Amino acid sequence: MSEQALKALLIEELQDTYSAETQITQALPKMADAASSQELKQAFQTHLQETQGQVKRLEQVFKILQADPGGNTCEATQGLIEEAEEVMSQGHPPEVLDVALVMAAQKVEHYEIASYGALRTLAETCGMTDVANLLEQTLNEEKATDQKLNQLAEGGINQRAFKAA
Repeated sequence: MSEQALKALLIEELQDTYSAETQITQALPKMADAASSQELKQAFQTHLQETQGQVKRLEQVFKILQADPGGNTCEATQGLIEEAEEVMSQGHPPEVLDVALVMAAQKVEHYEIASYGALRTLAETCGMTDVANLLEQTLNEEKATDQKLNQLAEGGINQRAFKAA
């Protein structure tokens, strides 16, 4: 019985993550447009392509599990995106907005890292090695994106905003 309950929990959480990824594919173009730093614009555009691949990977997982990806809305990601949209509408100077966009994107990345790590572990526990491997690929991409955002902040975005102030 608990094996079925764990699989049901895995599917429910995967649906939540699928919702998160589809929401992110809609938010990233807006964030790229709002960014003034070409490096940051490029990072958002690259991550959009990566996220589209992650959605396809999740669809693969749902096929393996013979489950439907729909039916759940990730309210956490929805809230994080609303925060990012609020920041974009506050009229910050471009350099300061870039700092805020990096911060908003990292909040999303950290949520995704936590989600994919937990999902991968649960899939492993349930003996679903193929699912765990797919989730591990995405987890590694999310960690790399977070590192890239950190490098952008440390490599000039924060300093440019400080100097412009």
